[in-house]
Amino acid sequence: MSTIHQEPVHAGEFLLSEGAGKISREAINVAAGPALIAGQLLGLVSATGEFVPYNPVAEDGSQTAACILFASLGESETVRRGRAVVRLAEVNEALLTGLDPDAEKALAAHFIIVR
Repeated sequence: MSTIHQEPVHAGEFLLSEGAGKISREAINVAAGPALIAGQLLGLVSATGEFVPYNPVAEDGSQTAACILFASLGESETVRRGRAVVRLAEVNEALLTGLDPDAEKALAAHFIIVR
């Protein structure tokens, strides 16, 4: 009997290209919550300044895709420090989590182009 394991998305695997010198990335605060995988679209909660998974039906600021989580984060009951692609990048659509047409437009405003 064999067991098939599926490998998760690696840190930055969704990136096709980015600006020189890591200009595309920033350190961010991610709200407490479930584990998140690299490539998760994130929105910024206006009241707390923390990032959460992009939610197109929310009304707290997270309804606008602001960035893409660079590396996976484990589940946590406290705010987590993470890295995100926030500008000047080309990304692979197939490796993003939460992408929809509105999110694609919001990312384009930050010069993050979905291919």
